[in-house]
Amino acid sequence: MTDTHPTASTAPTEVTTASAHYIGLMSGTSLDGVDGVLVASSDGRVLAEAYLPFPNELRETLMVLQAPSDNELHREALAANALARVYAQCVAQLLAAAGLRASEVIAIGAHGQTIRHRPGEFDGVGYTRQLNAPALLAELTGIDVVADIRSRDVAAGGQGAPLVPAYHQAVFSAADETRVVCNLGGISNITILPAAAVGLPVSGFDCGPGNALLDGWASRHLGKPYDDGGAWGAGGCVDDALLAALLSEPYFSRTPPKSTGRDLFHAAWLDAHLSAFPTVAPVDVQATLVALTAQCVANDVLRYAPDCRGFYACGGGTRNVALMQAIAARLPGVKVTTTDALGVPPHQVEALAFAWLAERCVARAPGNLPCVTGARGPRILGAIYPH
Repeated sequence: MTDTHPTASTAPTEVTTASAHYIGLMSGTSLDGVDGVLVASSDGRVLAEAYLPFPNELRETLMVLQAPSDNELHREALAANALARVYAQCVAQLLAAAGLRASEVIAIGAHGQTIRHRPGEFDGVGYTRQLNAPALLAELTGIDVVADIRSRDVAAGGQGAPLVPAYHQAVFSAADETRVVCNLGGISNITILPAAAVGLPVSGFDCGPGNALLDGWASRHLGKPYDDGGAWGAGGCVDDALLAALLSEPYFSRTPPKSTGRDLFHAAWLDAHLSAFPTVAPVDVQATLVALTAQCVANDVLRYAPDCRGFYACGGGTRNVALMQAIAARLPGVKVTTTDALGVPPHQVEALAFAWLAERCVARAPGNLPCVTGARGPRILGAIYPH
């Protein structure tokens, strides 16, 4: 997808195909559903977007699969098939909205659903596992599918995440301003885009929890999948002692490259800390989790991008007003807003990145940034499943 943003700087070599279209599908650690975009490769225009929430049964199964469970292989295979069918429905909606035929789309970039992320562990390489059924998706849609996008970077000694900084570099960099792009998904991550004139490399990594803990706590106490607009948490008070205990997690002080997920930041992790604070009210726990997410992000910006003047958030967390305000309060002198200010709606960024990565895979062009993931060098990411 050719960059049309006037502030963009060079990233890995751009790849374009006249009159080509790509689809990006993203289902992240929030486990809420699938975001999809259909993009014109020639100029990067989004021709259609779609969102499909997960059926309750699928969402519950995906949540269970985040940790070891009985009959795991069988349940994973069935869940992968169910996920592919949701993906296929999303693709059908995109094609209908854009008025295109499947034959007019070069490929689908389908991230899959992360259920384990353990890079660098065990044998020095480790693994990352994105549940998916790309062969079934190709069969259902009649479109080539690019999947398993993270594992090649892991094989090369990288974290396999975050991968979106390469896309951020292509579309959000500025010549005269150091910017931070922050994805507030289930896990929070930042991309640091130094001013082009400075000549420093892009960096990026996972900061820590994003919506995963917030949504889980809201589900437990409100019976809803999330705290709408952050209103519930905004009514609570931050417990400073609990916040300090949560911030003592060793992951936060690790030096990048680093990445994390629900393998670490899950309900049991939170409950273990809460056992020492039995009198903190649920609403105050929620307020403290907002502060935790904001503090983790702000600490990393101040440490690794002290000259940042523009902070641009994307992902579902941008709808949490309390969270956005908490981040802004911790970054004085920094313009804190969303990627809307750069011409890309926050809910489209992740799906656009995987459409972009699919295009690079088809063109046999590298998609990772070794300076971000720690891989031994640039690698072509993804496996192609022809329709």
